[in-house]
Amino acid sequence: MDTSISFHLMIPSFKKLTKVKTIFLSLVIISLHIACANANDSSAVTESQQFKDYWYQGKAEMNRYELRQARYGEIHKGDAVLVFVTEDFLTDKQVKLEHGKSENAISVLKLNTSRKFFTGIYPYSILTSTFTPIDLQKWGRTLKVSNSNQEWCGHTYAQINFRDGEYKGIGHSYFQDEADREFVVKPELLEDEVWTLIRLAPQSLPTGDIEMLPGLFFIRLRHMDFKTQQANAQLSTINDASVSDKPVRVYTIQYKTISRLLKIMFESNFPYSILAWEETYKSGFGDNAKELTTTARRTNTVYTDYWTKHSVADSTYRKKLGLYIQP
Repeated sequence: MDTSISFHLMIPSFKKLTKVKTIFLSLVIISLHIACANANDSSAVTESQQFKDYWYQGKAEMNRYELRQARYGEIHKGDAVLVFVTEDFLTDKQVKLEHGKSENAISVLKLNTSRKFFTGIYPYSILTSTFTPIDLQKWGRTLKVSNSNQEWCGHTYAQINFRDGEYKGIGHSYFQDEADREFVVKPELLEDEVWTLIRLAPQSLPTGDIEMLPGLFFIRLRHMDFKTQQANAQLSTINDASVSDKPVRVYTIQYKTISRLLKIMFESNFPYSILAWEETYKSGFGDNAKELTTTARRTNTVYTDYWTKHSVADSTYRKKLGLYIQP
């Protein structure tokens, strides 16, 4: 039933209601008000002065994590970096607004997720970029995600853009069976946007049985099709001294149709910083495949305008972030 219509239909007979009915109607009105307030929780957060003071300083939040990445049936040491920054984004071209003005420009929270690790002699470099509108009430969903994976065999690229009510995607790969393709994905929740939703409005994270597109990097590493999967999501609070000395929130995604369990741990209070994550799935191929858990624990955070820190002298910021310093 459309609650707004039924509510208006009640108004003409309001004066004829008995005291009991009046009380009941008052409770209905209060319930509707609370429901509307909950629906606008995300906008209340992103429009707050606290949010603006933190995210609109002209700087990026960079977090380094000690990474233990599952690949080829083994665990490999590496670094993961999450770079969060707000920027102006063109909704028509779906790229960053770099100059001039446009009526199509909106503010987004961009997340660049970098993973670097070695498998034997050769390195892996994975980068995923996610663009989520700050005004979730208006846009409702992430507009773009892109992913590239590089290693010595070659590289792959995938991108999805939200257009005309669905995600339209392209994929390129050096693998024969994947090659170049175009595809369409249903407008369901994206695993890649969970990370930005946590920072913008963790209370909006869905729970229960859901449909979700796995992370683009995971799809490419596992050579899967670009399609949504059935999953169950839960939001809970735990105590884990290895992550924080305070209680932390955990968003758990258990896929039902593929081998994948994702747990993201983050601070209970604003700015909802991501402290750690774990991914459990089958790693390796054929007889070497086994269920392993990738882990990442935050070690360092730097808040600065990194795009201006490109001189040799600025390499000290890598040390602050806990990354390897080139000689």
